Amino acid sequence: MADAAQAARHVLIAADKFKGSLTAVQVAQRVTAGLRRVAPEVTVASVPVADGGDGTVAAAVAAGFERREARVTGPLGEQVTAAWALRDGTAVVEMAEASGLQLLPEGEFAPLTATTYGSGEVIAAALDAGVRTIVFGVGGSATTDGGAGMLAALGARFLDGSGAPVGPGGGALAGLASADLSGLDPRLADVDIVLASDVDNPLTGPKGAPAVYGPQKGASPEDVAELDAALGHYAKVLSESVGAAALEHAEAPGAGAAGGIGYGALVGLGARFRPGIEVMLDVLGFAPALAGATLVITGEGSLDEQTLHGKAPAGVASAARAAGVEVVAVCGRLALAPEALGRAGIRRAYALTELEPDVARCIAEAGPILENLAERIADDFLR
Repeated sequence: MADAAQAARHVLIAADKFKGSLTAVQVAQRVTAGLRRVAPEVTVASVPVADGGDGTVAAAVAAGFERREARVTGPLGEQVTAAWALRDGTAVVEMAEASGLQLLPEGEFAPLTATTYGSGEVIAAALDAGVRTIVFGVGGSATTDGGAGMLAALGARFLDGSGAPVGPGGGALAGLASADLSGLDPRLADVDIVLASDVDNPLTGPKGAPAVYGPQKGASPEDVAELDAALGHYAKVLSESVGAAALEHAEAPGAGAAGGIGYGALVGLGARFRPGIEVMLDVLGFAPALAGATLVITGEGSLDEQTLHGKAPAGVASAARAAGVEVVAVCGRLALAPEALGRAGIRRAYALTELEPDVARCIAEAGPILENLAERIADDFLR
């Protein structure tokens, strides 16, 4: 152990945000400060990471992408400013910037009517910039409309029995009579669209978007049933327009991501699904940054069972382990046994709650506490 510790002089910090307290960039800054108090000679590099959900654009900007903004339609129909990122013909678009839960007034939900229209408008802004690739990160949505709003913003038509456009949100899709995707922006055909998500749920059913994620968006059991039926009807109507592939895509991994916007991207945009963290590690340049590192520090706000299923720390640990680099993790809260961490490729995890049992104080004072945790890491691995 001593020899390994002596060798661990080049540290790569590749952590996600601590939701509600620190951005991924701030996590890296705080960990760096703590490490250097104990081991000032250590070389530290950072690649703030995200798994396709909220914080994805910020991670891309931290990696050198140019931040762009667009005025678009928010989930409740109001105008919001959505950020996206651009570099060398590649756009990183985060649906939560236009259609995310964080855009709703506190305590207010709209499970039946929230729309993804603004997400389509951000994609249109990227097309206007002449991009060749769009990394479409989905997660943290306020919506369960199957991506119908997004497709409508890009030229699709969804009509009710009287020939009028259906209303916003997933609930309105129960009245859908016809769908026409022929008016979709023709530039989409020339762009590689990657659906980056950390979930592989289908569109409907017990593991579908309404059942699994609807309650997080304020959906009652009755709302969940209504949305599930409406999305099933939506897929059926789409199949009458574009063929049996529409029903096949409803069962595809990622179709249920972000209230079914994954389904809209697969059916209407010709997107291809990839696990979000894999995509983002490529986009953010993780492999070149890993070269020469002898210790990787990853993490996120809560290390729990969800972490093991496609979240950023698990992806980072997998890539680092494949390169033979030891990994430790920092987090606010730890709910994984050492054996589970080991199977994920994480040697040890350090939680803020080890130093401060009061969770509220951990959230409020996450930065200084994280620096103290980093001192412990330095003591254990760098001295």
